[in-house]
Order: sequence, then C-alpha cells, then structure tokens
Amino acid sequence: METTRYNRQIILPEVGTIGQQKLQQAKVLIIGAGGLGAAVLPYLAAAGIGEIGIIDDDRIEVTNLQRQVIYKNSAVGKSKVLEAKAMALALNPSIKINAITEKLDSKNAISLFSQYDIMVDATDNLNTKYLINDACYVTNKPFVYGSVYKFQGQVSVFNYKNGPTYRCLFPEESVQVGNCNDAGVMGISVGIIGMFQANEVLKIVLEIGEVMHGKLLVYNMLNNEQQMFEFSKSDAPTMDESTFEKKYAVSENTVFEITAVTALEQMHHPEVVFLDVRNFDEYPKITIVNTIQIPLDTLEKEYRQLETNATVFVFCQSGIRSKKAAEILRNNNFRNVKSIAGGAMALDKIDTYKVLETLQD
Repeated sequence: METTRYNRQIILPEVGTIGQQKLQQAKVLIIGAGGLGAAVLPYLAAAGIGEIGIIDDDRIEVTNLQRQVIYKNSAVGKSKVLEAKAMALALNPSIKINAITEKLDSKNAISLFSQYDIMVDATDNLNTKYLINDACYVTNKPFVYGSVYKFQGQVSVFNYKNGPTYRCLFPEESVQVGNCNDAGVMGISVGIIGMFQANEVLKIVLEIGEVMHGKLLVYNMLNNEQQMFEFSKSDAPTMDESTFEKKYAVSENTVFEITAVTALEQMHHPEVVFLDVRNFDEYPKITIVNTIQIPLDTLEKEYRQLETNATVFVFCQSGIRSKKAAEILRNNNFRNVKSIAGGAMALDKIDTYKVLETLQD
C-alpha cells in the first residue's frame, strides 16, 4: 500500500491504515461515463479504490465537454470508457480500472454486478435506473443513486443492507423524466451531485458516518437549499433471477427502435411519416420531408392528425421521449411505429444527401 500517496486521508482517525486497506480491497462499478461518472471516477480513483469498473458504450461528443470534464477536446469521437480509464490510471497507476465498452442490459447486468461490491448509478436514463435497481436486488448489492434535472439534483443509496430499493421510492415506471440532452444542464450541477455520490461510496466502504439509505437528498443549485426526505421499505413483490429474466425479456422485446440512417433511407416513401415529439423551441431543427411535429405532452389529444395505417418514425431529442410516444401510438391502434435511436441528435449528424446518393447507387 502506498502510504505516501494516501497520507492526508490515512491521518484521519476515521480512515487510518485499516480504512485505506478497505478502500484498496473495494470493487466499485460506475454505470455511465457521462457527467456524473466523470465527476465520481477521479475521486474514487484518487482515494485508492482498488478496482473500478466503468461501463458505457458511448463515444465522446463535443457537446459532452461542457460537463464531462475528464475528457479532452482531442478525444472527441473516441470511446468514453477507454478515455476515462486512461485518465484514471494517469491519476493513480496503482489501482485497477476495467473499461467495459458495452451497454448495460438485462443480459449482462447480473453477471457483471456479481463481480463488484457497490454500483454507482451515473446514468440519465429512467429505464436503466430500474434495471440497475432490479439487478442489485437480485445480486444483493447496494447502489448509489444520482440524478440531475436542470438545476436540481437527487442522491440516495438503495438496497443497502436489505434496506429500501429504488422501487420503494419510485414504484411507477411510466413516469417521464427528461435527460440532459432533452432538458439541458449546467456542468457544475452534475459535478456537485457526483461528489455527493462519491462521498456515499467512500462512507459505505469505510463504514463511517451515516449512509444515505432510506433518505433522499434533494439539492437546488440556484439557491443552495437542501432537503432530506425519509422513506421506508415497501411491500413490493420480491424478485429473483428467474423473474428478473422473464420481466426484462418481455420488456426488451416490446421496444421497437430504428437507426437514424435506416429511417432516413425511407424518407421519400409515401407511407412514411416522421413524427417530432419535441417541444417547438427545441434545437437542432430537423427538416425532413413528411415530418409533423406534435409535442409529447399533447400527443394523446392530437394523434388523430396521423393515419393509423402509416409507418411512423418517432424522434425526440435523444431517443427517450420517442419511446413513450411510440407506446402511446401503439395503444391507439398504430401498428407500424418505431422510435429513432438517438433522436434528433443522431439525425442531425447525418448528411441526407449522402444517404440519397447511396440509395441511388
């Protein structure tokens, strides 16, 4: 153990050499290498967490750099987790970093979570948060939750020592929550919440202080107000590995997505309609033939503007709200509806003229 590197925390009575050994032996998985993950990772690495996994299949975009401050401008286009690993090892070469260039799903979650002690939810996807919760419940592992919406952040610890889970606090999966791409975010917001998350991880490993289980911290960035809400474990149905697999097999089979490129290849088909469910003031503006804009909030009332026998390709800003919109349409007898993966952000990157030239060739 490098006592010189960790001297300033070892001299804390609450840490000491025994505490530093606990950190060295700990295994933590960070799910998501975006804004929250970029805030959590450096401090866990610097503190001496012995093994850190980072899972994310995304690549760095220039719009990430405003808040994902561990990445350099020269890294745009490269794998987030590979760049994150390089950064963490440059900071502390004595630890182990596992870069997992995959998307977390029901097929890899259980086996992956079994290899770590604590999971850190650094995602901005509501469905993934439920997946993390359920996989943690099955593997009996705690997870440190973080969420940011505009200028408000939330932090909690779920499934800690058989305590309340994410579903105890948020039982309803259909609630819609915007992500950073949809709602916007200041870089400092994810930094603050990420620090709170890193703090909870260290407290769990060191077994010091009061772990935030059964409590939800809500922090307002604009006025620095903090509110702490307490909640209890509910009587929600238990889940084992078998029920987990059945639940997510059904869930994943009902998700109909199409890539932006494949959708654009059909943009001149007479029966194809592109449905933009963003609000009217959102950018980038997408100009595709046969496009109609109906914001998600009004879709239930205005879906009759569309023909039920049309092929509808739905997009929002990043591909989250469009899934909800596709579900609304399918529930109203639309049979050929698909959500465009990546939404307007993905469509905006594609040169439609090149797509047309490819089809003509």
